[in-house]
Amino acid sequence: MIEHLGGPVIPSGSGVPVEPLRRATHFTGEPGCIAEARAFAEIFLEQLRKECRAPTDERVDGELLLVVSELVTNADRHSYGPYVLELEGTDTSVTVWVYDSSAALPVRYPRDPQRIGRHGLEIVHTLATEVTAGLVPVGKYVRAVLPLSR
Repeated sequence: MIEHLGGPVIPSGSGVPVEPLRRATHFTGEPGCIAEARAFAEIFLEQLRKECRAPTDERVDGELLLVVSELVTNADRHSYGPYVLELEGTDTSVTVWVYDSSAALPVRYPRDPQRIGRHGLEIVHTLATEVTAGLVPVGKYVRAVLPLSR
């Protein structure tokens, strides 16, 4: 990566830096939002491959869709209003942000195969190279970085 205009960019091979691809959408929590979030992520991956020459890997595609599903499901279940899904991609990684209106930070439970449910954040931590959460003025965000190759 090189620095350009205060942020990381992707070398395009032509000497002109290319900004990371960013897309965001919001959801109201109505039925079907999680499926819509997954479809949004699939379209994003197609654009990322075309515009940033990101590698093709079906396993990574599935992992990204799983992370999006888990984070959006958590926002849907634990917030009191709409939530936002934001994706940022380069030729090496995709960063997923989910913002919601709850100020309660997510809890990662210890591994317990006997526990039914509450494995979502455990799954996200397994698949992502970095997971962070923090407060924003209207709630919180959860951020996960997924590499595009293993």
